[in-house]
Amino acid sequence: MDKYVVLKKSDFNGFIKSLSKTQKVMAPVAKGNNNYAFEEVSSGEEISISHIPTILPPKKYFMPQRETILAFSKKEHEWKPILEKEPLVVFGIHTCDLEGIQLLNKVFTTPPQDTNYINRMNDITTIGLECNDYCDEYASCCVMNNHLPNSGYDLFFTELSNDFMVHILTEKGEKITGGTPLFSEAQSAHHKALEQLRSKKKELFKDEVVVQNNELKELFARTVHSAVWEDIQNRCVACGNCTNVCPTCYCFDIKDDINLDLNTGVRIRSWDSCQNETFAKVAGGENFREERGSRQRHRYMRKFNYSIGKFNKYFCTGCGRCSRTCMAKINLKETINSLAGEKK
Repeated sequence: MDKYVVLKKSDFNGFIKSLSKTQKVMAPVAKGNNNYAFEEVSSGEEISISHIPTILPPKKYFMPQRETILAFSKKEHEWKPILEKEPLVVFGIHTCDLEGIQLLNKVFTTPPQDTNYINRMNDITTIGLECNDYCDEYASCCVMNNHLPNSGYDLFFTELSNDFMVHILTEKGEKITGGTPLFSEAQSAHHKALEQLRSKKKELFKDEVVVQNNELKELFARTVHSAVWEDIQNRCVACGNCTNVCPTCYCFDIKDDINLDLNTGVRIRSWDSCQNETFAKVAGGENFREERGSRQRHRYMRKFNYSIGKFNKYFCTGCGRCSRTCMAKINLKETINSLAGEKK
């Protein structure tokens, strides 16, 4: 399905109101100090159309920070799988986060498949929102070729002067737009305005690193022993912010929470981080990534090297969250340029 319709900006509030009456709608909401978060909304007035990437990516709806996956009774030898999910519409997903969701889909649908993730994924309707301008100095979406829409959505909204141009890509999207008279067929003037916007973005969005996208894998492979990692080690405080906000980090821990009867309990899955000192600790107390620099290097390699071998994809989307939230001011683009400069 490949169809374009138009929603007048004056009808946007009514559209979100009617949509929220049929199912939960999550969208970016301003939290002050140029911070935004995906939260449940019931009207378009609550939504921040122009926003930098949210504090946490929409990944939190596909892979919750903490979820119960099993209830058990040791005495009765009962093990009952639990799936925590509900139908959702997630509106306002930037192209970098759409790429992040597609990458997670690839991870969790590759055998052995994750049933909980897949069931949750199938119950979520994704509505993208185009960035007409750079988010801020931390964003590197153009470096990662994620500044333009590249599938991964049911509907995709582009803000024009008086309207939203809406691309319908799936049956889910067709059902939403066809369920209300607010949408009308896009005219030639709308298509022309969209083309002009995309042409302007090609001039506005530039590579901000000194290497090409296809050179990143080799760069990281050849700078494993770079002094740059020593500098990062001296700065990193191992807070884990970079992995907690990343749209493609998918490491998790599993723990059994046993009740006071020492018989029943639940099994819980929660996010984990390779930046935690205990992450690489094994039996006997040995830690094969004890130093912060080696943990940071591992994080970068997971994004730009290892993932190419397994999925043929970079696992950095260019959202800028890791640089934006780092308490030590470690900046992804600066790291890449430093590694490239040392290589030369």
